[in-house]
Amino acid sequence: MNEESINMQIRKFLKKVGITSQREIEAALRKAEADGSARAGGEIPLDMTLRIQSLGVSLVIEDTIRFE
Repeated sequence: MNEESINMQIRKFLKKVGITSQREIEAALRKAEADGSARAGGEIPLDMTLRIQSLGVSLVIEDTIRFE
């Protein structure tokens, strides 16, 4: 296994996930603010699931975003 190649491929994937996720979260927060379902000072719980079906991996990462 070429560690350097794998590392670069993982970083490329994570960059794609990060950029796409940030855009979706920002769009959802703008929509929630516009329709009144989220207000400044509130907290929005969220989670992300990493799944690698062929390797039997499923990992959920949970956090909260403060909506200011």
